[in-house]
Parts: sequence; C-alpha cells; structure tokens
Amino acid sequence: MSQKVYCIAMFRAKPGKEDALFKVLQSLEANALREDGCIQYITTRHVQSDFATGESFPIVFNEIWENKAAFEAHCQRKEIVAFFERECVSEQGLVEAHNVCVYSDEPNNYDAPVL
Repeated sequence: MSQKVYCIAMFRAKPGKEDALFKVLQSLEANALREDGCIQYITTRHVQSDFATGESFPIVFNEIWENKAAFEAHCQRKEIVAFFERECVSEQGLVEAHNVCVYSDEPNNYDAPVL
C-alpha cells in the first residue's frame, strides 16, 4: 500500500458562473503541479453517461498527492487559501457550494511493513 492521498474537491458555481469558475480553477493547476508531492491535479467537468448516473457537483478537482503532508502543505499555500476566501467564502465569489474530501487506498488496520 501507499501513503498517497486522493482528494476530490467538488464545486457548484453560482447561476451563470460555471465557465468563469472552471477557468479560475484551471488557473490553479500549473502551480499545484509544481508542488512537491503533487502527482495529479486536474479540473474536470461532469458529463452525462447512461453508465454513471449518480449525483455530482458540476466541476471537480481530481488530485493525487504522495502523502497527507504534501496535501496539507498545498492547502496552506497562499494561492489556495486566497481562492477559497475569494470564491467560496465571499458573497461576491463564484462558488455556490463546495465539498472537499480526501481518501486513502490503505484499508483500516493495515499492517504496513516497517521500513
């Protein structure tokens, strides 16, 4: 098993603001991809499929980090903090709702080898 952290950051834009929010989120990709521990950081849009009919926010970041420390360092970068304050917290922001979750591929009570 790995120590990788998988982040799904979902966003619902305010009415009429989806394209603008998508562009803002895409603008965060380049710097994030340069961070230590970043494996994947990509902005995606929900698409319709008869084989995937679950509910979703319209815009989702798919992130993979080498470990939790790398993910948490990313979350504390000025650019990321400013994005959340400007677009998610501020009344003038583009985001109506957001949900950020992290996951591990290690099962509970995994007996990892001692290195």
